[in-house]
Amino acid sequence: MKIIIAGVGKVGSTLTRQLSASGYDITLIDVKQQVLEANVEKYDVMAVLGNCATMETLLQAGVNNADLLIAMTGADELNLLCSMTAHGINPNIHTIARICNPDYTDQVYKMQKTFALSLTVNPEKQAAIEIERLLKFPGFLKRDSFAKGRVEIVELRVDERSRLCNVALSELNRVIKCRVLVCAVLRRGDVVAPDGSFVLREGDRIFVTASTEILATLLDNLGIITKKVNHVMICGGGRVSYYLAQQLEKDGMTVRLIEKDPKHCEELAALLPKTEIINDDASNTFVLKRENIESCDALVTATGMDELNMIISLYGTKHGVSQVITKLGHMENGSMIDQLPIGSTIWPKDLCCNGIVRYIRAMHNQTGAAVSVHSIADGKAEAIEFHVEEKKPYCDKPLKSMKVKQNILVACITHGGVTELPGGDSVIREGDTVVVVTTRNDIIYKLDDIFEA
Repeated sequence: MKIIIAGVGKVGSTLTRQLSASGYDITLIDVKQQVLEANVEKYDVMAVLGNCATMETLLQAGVNNADLLIAMTGADELNLLCSMTAHGINPNIHTIARICNPDYTDQVYKMQKTFALSLTVNPEKQAAIEIERLLKFPGFLKRDSFAKGRVEIVELRVDERSRLCNVALSELNRVIKCRVLVCAVLRRGDVVAPDGSFVLREGDRIFVTASTEILATLLDNLGIITKKVNHVMICGGGRVSYYLAQQLEKDGMTVRLIEKDPKHCEELAALLPKTEIINDDASNTFVLKRENIESCDALVTATGMDELNMIISLYGTKHGVSQVITKLGHMENGSMIDQLPIGSTIWPKDLCCNGIVRYIRAMHNQTGAAVSVHSIADGKAEAIEFHVEEKKPYCDKPLKSMKVKQNILVACITHGGVTELPGGDSVIREGDTVVVVTTRNDIIYKLDDIFEA
């Protein structure tokens, strides 16, 4: 598959890394020579310097025989023009565009065919949705939903006081008094697909599969106290903060937003009538104390600087804020901040890329393609959801009689709305939803790919 990525910013660079590693034929377009040279050095890609919305540049990038164009520049208008021009040259091309301006949301949805768009993505809005989910269901570092919300893979950290510390997985269900499946463990930056003899240690980040109801029991049995969030402090007034505050207003939460730019504060005040907008510097500890950070149920740091977000989050954790969420955009290596007490971390670029990767894999297999693809364990593993649309050779046979490829785990099977953590006698039937977790480097396009030939 030949893919053109126009705009090599944070999202474009992340896509380049993921898709080039998967063996796709990638051509990059950007107006910055230095950015292109850096990516050509790191990845096996071609590069074209120029304006991605012009016919000349797109033809030079090979748009006339490309399968997919991904327009990820920082300007929505440029992304729309790029997609329309590419479709005009090659009517068979698929187009994905990043559209972030709230003013365009309804217009792009209603005029998707006019703009020749196959898919639109909004990293900031996706990040806000993820943060809202964490605020509404506190207790976990991260949550990924599957099977229409019936199943989740959640992330927990094992600290020295945790009941999970120094527990072998074979003893886990006895300790927590409910049945869950640990599908991956991140230890010192390395991902492990654990077996029953694996012993959890302090500092481990574990990824647990279970139904939504069982996860509530898990929190209770681990002694993790979850308090309903009513008062939220947001630091930074960017698009993530706007989308988040807008949603939290609808949820009935009290929101206090601190933004440094006075003009932007006026704009936010007009758009968010129920949110308290404070024109001040969130990096100033005096301001945080004055705004009574200790009384907040949750702190969300969403300025444009990763370092500042981490510092404010550390301050919030130190002062007893029960839930802290940190937005990160620039750092490549999650293990660098793994041991810092900054609560849950949200990476808008990764959330955006997950949706694009799912779309690309669906292009390969119109039948049996992944329903959703979630990157977990700092991108070192994937959780993939499939729907069994027709009877296959692996259907109605016990899993113990089927040979699943190495480093792939069948995490759960949902039959008619009932979720099962699979064992050797479990079977997959037509109509089921199946979630698998893989740490392999090769791509799992469809459920058939998890079994040895």
